[in-house]
Amino acid sequence: MKVLKFGGTSVGSSKNINSVIQILDNYSKNGAVIVVVSAVGGITDKLLQAGNQAKNKDSGFINTFGNIKDIHFEIINELNPDNNHSILTAVESRLNELKSLLDGIYLINELSPKTSDKLVGFGEALSSFIIAETMKNRGLSAERKNSKDLIITNSNFTKAEVNFGITNKNIKDYFKSASQQITVLPGFVAQSTLGEQTTLGRGGSDYTAAIVAAALKVEQLEIWTDVSGMFTSNPKLVKQAYPIEKISYQEAMELSHFGAKVLYPPTVQPVLDLNIPIHIKNTLKPEAAGTVISNDESHAALPVKGISNISNIALLTLQGSGMIGIPGFSKRLFETLAQEKINIVLITQASSEHSICLGLDENDSEAAKTAIDLVFENEIALHKIDPIIVETGLSIIALVGDNMKNHQGISGKMFSTLGKNNINIRAIAQGASEKNISAVIDKKDVKKALNTLHEQFFETQTKQLNVFITGVGNVGERLVEQIKQQKKYLKENLKINLRIIGLSNSRTMIFDEDGIDLKNWKALLTTGEKATLEGFFENTKALNLRNSIFVDVTANKNVANLYAKYLRESIGVVACNKIACSSDYENYRLLKRLSLKYNAPYLFETNVGAGLPIIDTLNNLIASGDKITSIQAVLSGSLNFVLNNFNDNTKFHDVVKQAQAEGYTEPDPRIDLSGVDVARKILILARESGVEMNLEDIENTPFLSESGLKSVTVDDFYQTLIDDEAHYQNLYASAKANQCQLKYVAQFNNGKASVGLQEIPEGHPFYNLEGSDNIVMFYTQRYPEQPMIIKGAGAGADVTASGIFSDIIRIGNN
Repeated sequence: MKVLKFGGTSVGSSKNINSVIQILDNYSKNGAVIVVVSAVGGITDKLLQAGNQAKNKDSGFINTFGNIKDIHFEIINELNPDNNHSILTAVESRLNELKSLLDGIYLINELSPKTSDKLVGFGEALSSFIIAETMKNRGLSAERKNSKDLIITNSNFTKAEVNFGITNKNIKDYFKSASQQITVLPGFVAQSTLGEQTTLGRGGSDYTAAIVAAALKVEQLEIWTDVSGMFTSNPKLVKQAYPIEKISYQEAMELSHFGAKVLYPPTVQPVLDLNIPIHIKNTLKPEAAGTVISNDESHAALPVKGISNISNIALLTLQGSGMIGIPGFSKRLFETLAQEKINIVLITQASSEHSICLGLDENDSEAAKTAIDLVFENEIALHKIDPIIVETGLSIIALVGDNMKNHQGISGKMFSTLGKNNINIRAIAQGASEKNISAVIDKKDVKKALNTLHEQFFETQTKQLNVFITGVGNVGERLVEQIKQQKKYLKENLKINLRIIGLSNSRTMIFDEDGIDLKNWKALLTTGEKATLEGFFENTKALNLRNSIFVDVTANKNVANLYAKYLRESIGVVACNKIACSSDYENYRLLKRLSLKYNAPYLFETNVGAGLPIIDTLNNLIASGDKITSIQAVLSGSLNFVLNNFNDNTKFHDVVKQAQAEGYTEPDPRIDLSGVDVARKILILARESGVEMNLEDIENTPFLSESGLKSVTVDDFYQTLIDDEAHYQNLYASAKANQCQLKYVAQFNNGKASVGLQEIPEGHPFYNLEGSDNIVMFYTQRYPEQPMIIKGAGAGADVTASGIFSDIIRIGNN
């Protein structure tokens, strides 16, 4: 004999009920089957809604009743299109009883617990009758038996306690003589020893099935629902979650208590002592393996079995110096809440005895505060304790596993993982059994917390990076394409799952929490919402995804001014925009401090040498204990391209135009040619070397003509290049006469920095620097004579994009 239970979703439509009947038909061919069914999905809530409307003299209960009737009649007609008269007649009779009950509630303006039990019991009564009669119509050997005739309880209405002595005898006696292959029982409902209808409380249909299974000592209890078992985490919040094949009773109860809705915790108790396994199955996917709950120790390989959560939690704190060493505070506190029938979800107390924290349902917080403040009124007046502190908008996350106690470092890994994503923990609780580690966090962080922990404990060390890119022009477009090209490689070889979640240009922005489709991102961007810098930040913040990275591929000061806001939200920043790092020194230091405080990486390798590892090399030298004594560098790929291509056969204006057309200069080439860009770069290197310095401290000797320096617009500037061609030819002629090459050089020595045009003689490392290449020479205590040299392409969209990409990957590898 088998016992199966089908929940509200499983019997929530004619389509699903047909699946249930098919499953029962298959099972019945191999032996007798007992099936416990819940009310049609959503009906219990509608019954309570109608009851409360009637109690409050709201005539809307008639419409709610009509909706309940329509739902059941529609299911009957769909299940039995040709032979439904007798079923409709019987159901209408029961619905008339329901209508009379609602009319009575309306008249007396009262809905007692006793009446409530009568009211909500109609849901299971109707669904079990419809399913049993439908199976009979289809020629199956099926009978409905009212659970009220079998399960006897006390008169504690809405959550009655079972008299197992009488109940077990009733169940055994009935099924000893039952001849039908399929017996349909309504879940949830029972009857008191006085003959009054009672209910078994929330999740009572599961409980009904467990009571019957235990009484008959069946081999296994099957609970059929709309998911394929108990998952490692909530699959609606964690898409990588997967069903747990085997789990212990205790683990199942812990996960169920902490929000895993598949199983109601008291369900386990009747079968626990008898060691009857519970099999969670999916009605819509009967072939799926599901989850087996038992005492089989073969399930205990993984220390952590699941991660769950409870939402809408309030944290109440009772604290005060007058509590220390005084017995009785805890007793009075818990008694007060018990008298108010308030359930405590979590308890934690510091060893100093200065405070006690309680987690409970947010809906009970006001009543709890009022009751506690009243009980401790005298102590509060004498300032021995403080008025109760209530914090709302919280959730509890829980790590569950029987085997956690045998593995060191689980809690440390849990809390460090949360801390790295700036998830603040308000309270912690861990039982001595070490089956559960619970933490109270802000409810807005639940999704991030569950995904972060799931990645840490259940996934094959694949780290998900969620990237938000502002600026998809020349460099930004190349970056997106590089990410698209390398996504598979990163996942397979570096275990990095890199997703672009947000994209923005100056006009529109788009977001996709599951990752933007990079095959047609350009088309998607044209359909996005209007772009604003603040809007992009707010969307990134609201998504609150783990390992979020904001990527700035602009030269916009207003974008740079937002870095601090991103870092404060634990969102990493990768920037090729030099403005922030070359801004006021205090702002530079602030961004560095925020990066450390909020564990948010701030990387800007491309600020200096596009794709060259200049800053990374400098940081490694310093971290290893070396000290920078001097830096000499050609840091502008743009200027190097211009100076390498300018000679007495070309015009300076034409070479600058060519550099801009090929993407080597900024849209305003004055930024490059004035030396400001190079000054910013040597400033950043000086600061990264540990020197406090601002941009105005750098000596900048410009080589542009006076009219070029004073030009107001880009067009004006280009005109000055034509007008002042002789000036630039003289510079070239002087270098040629001295057998030198013109290079724009940045220097840092003895705490001072300068930039300017220099004539570089043959034999110098800068002399043969070609194209748009950059070169940096670090003289240090370890490299005093022969410097460490870094040389390579220092400009261009592809190499700059690759530098940004490298910073993103660096974050993923850390």
